[in-house]
Amino acid sequence: MSVKAAVIYYSATGTTYALAQAIAEGAREAGADVRILKVKELAPEEAIASNEGWNQHRLETQDVPEATLDDLANSDLIFFGAPTRYGLPAAQLKQFLDTTGPLWAKGALVNKIVSGFTSAATAHGGQESTILALYNTFHHWGSIVVSPGYADPIQFQVGNPYGVSFQSNNGQLKPDEPTLQAARFQGRRAAQVAAQFIAGRAPAGA
Repeated sequence: MSVKAAVIYYSATGTTYALAQAIAEGAREAGADVRILKVKELAPEEAIASNEGWNQHRLETQDVPEATLDDLANSDLIFFGAPTRYGLPAAQLKQFLDTTGPLWAKGALVNKIVSGFTSAATAHGGQESTILALYNTFHHWGSIVVSPGYADPIQFQVGNPYGVSFQSNNGQLKPDEPTLQAARFQGRRAAQVAAQFIAGRAPAGA
């Protein structure tokens, strides 16, 4: 049985989107059926239009579907990513997470396999705290967090055991190859764990 996975992200200028694509690639390498989905933009039009990179990225990803609660309910594995804002996930992703109350109330997110990723403008701009803040939500859901840890040599190069992250220098830098390798590893690892979990709970002979 193929793992059904969703990579749900918010990205302003494209850094977090690049990480989402690499995570999806890694999950597909592990045999998962993956969809990349964005969350709704909340920023005013004038703010987006005032930033060339932001406006360009919106145009480039206008055909990416927006995530719904059904996407969560129908997935075995869910990755969530957003840039950090003051050491916390960007409001666009947080707003989406805040709509999941109906799923939480009926236990629909219990035992979902989940993992997080982020980007930040600076080296110490909240990369770890943003991912850990995402994990607070997942613990409330009763989901199972799968982080990359140091389970692959690439992790000793990028150094974030909580989830892949990248310092973008305010969107001026694109994720480098070691970071993309780490993202692919995170996608593969989580997909492999999800497959093992699904196989382990399947009835004998199924």
